[in-house]
Amino acid sequence: MSQAEQSKEQIYQADRRRVWHALAPHNERNPWVVESAQGVYVTDLEGRTYLDAMAGLWCVNIGYGHERIAKAAYEQMRKLPFYPLSAAHVPATELAETLTRWLGGDYRFFFSNSGSEANETALKVARQYHAQMGHSERYKVISRYRAYHGNTMGALSATGQHQRKYLYEPLAVGFLHIQPPDLYRLAEGRAPEEYGKACADELERVIQWEGPDTISAFIMEPIITGGGMLVPPDNYLPEVAKVCKRHGVLLIVDEVISGFGRTGKRFGFQHSSVAPDIVTMAKGITSGYAPLSATAVAGHIYEAFKDVTDPNAHLRQVNTFGGHPVSCAVALENLAIMEELDLAARSAVLGDMMLRRLKELYAYGIVGDVRGKGLLAGIELVANRDTKEPLPLERVKAVVARTKSLGVIVGRNGDTVAGLNNVVTVSPPLTIAEEEIDQIVEALTAAIAEEDSNNRSND
Repeated sequence: MSQAEQSKEQIYQADRRRVWHALAPHNERNPWVVESAQGVYVTDLEGRTYLDAMAGLWCVNIGYGHERIAKAAYEQMRKLPFYPLSAAHVPATELAETLTRWLGGDYRFFFSNSGSEANETALKVARQYHAQMGHSERYKVISRYRAYHGNTMGALSATGQHQRKYLYEPLAVGFLHIQPPDLYRLAEGRAPEEYGKACADELERVIQWEGPDTISAFIMEPIITGGGMLVPPDNYLPEVAKVCKRHGVLLIVDEVISGFGRTGKRFGFQHSSVAPDIVTMAKGITSGYAPLSATAVAGHIYEAFKDVTDPNAHLRQVNTFGGHPVSCAVALENLAIMEELDLAARSAVLGDMMLRRLKELYAYGIVGDVRGKGLLAGIELVANRDTKEPLPLERVKAVVARTKSLGVIVGRNGDTVAGLNNVVTVSPPLTIAEEEIDQIVEALTAAIAEEDSNNRSND
């Protein structure tokens, strides 16, 4: 065994011995080790290169290897490597101004490290806001089944995925769930607009049954992403916003995945005229180059925290690394690059092309539905197109593995709701080229064609 081979084997052994990987059981096999990345490609320890059609974990929006980002981090480390936001520093202030422009409207920003923390903060802000407005009984939060909002206890309570909660319950009290808008499985032949209104009406019914004076907030992703790539009807969010306003319920929009150009707009909610009360964001804020998240709170909510007669009226939360100056500097450079390349508009144009190409997969019987918006897409695999019976999990995994063997990394919704982990996901960097989209489609076509042949053989 050569010295290089010995070095690789030491890495494999150390990883197997010491690292606990996300969403993975114990196993004794060598892990897949990613060593480097550039553009839309990643290279592993064995020297194999793959097109990363998942942008890491839905986040590397500007692609890998931007030296401007590394330089921004280096310069900030030299100038001010750290100071907590119990004080102020220039990168956080400038980032808040930039994010205000991206969002539109009047917002204040609380910075954290991850999407889970951003949502946790939003839930605390919503409850405290109502209490300070004299309505401490408004503590309940409504979200949707199949949605994912994070792995901290409050955010996990809002999550509507049983498999993510299994063995961690009981979780926080006061969290309720309603059905998600799923045009493929639940529309029952109705027009999309009628279905969107019906889903919003269910939210209103639950508010009324629980008592409007007990409901704090409704939290939702513009598109349910990790839970199965559920794209709602266009009128769904506006109808939901009307319900929330009618009953004094705060609307929290979780843009952790949908934000920063992913859906063809700067933020997913901007496909409508809705102005959320709270917006949470992470991932694409730095394109994954550094940990950072933000909870954007509308100005009228922020004002409720100014009651100087109550010593506990302020938000009593501190986060050591939230708004880290290096992360904020990285985010500023990332957003500057996104603006220079007009990546949100690029996502809209290339996303339409990608979805059109992916719909060619309807040629195969195991493809039940292809859906998406911008450079965000899902392919629902079924064992029977007539009954919409999901393709068994092991066969979905086989499609993902076969696609990887052809040089393209795609994802799938895993550990969500039993029986519905059957959606292959595609979310490439927004810098992807047309010919690279062709590469994704070609690999998926070959992988799905083989599994479709297996499915017909088993009938």
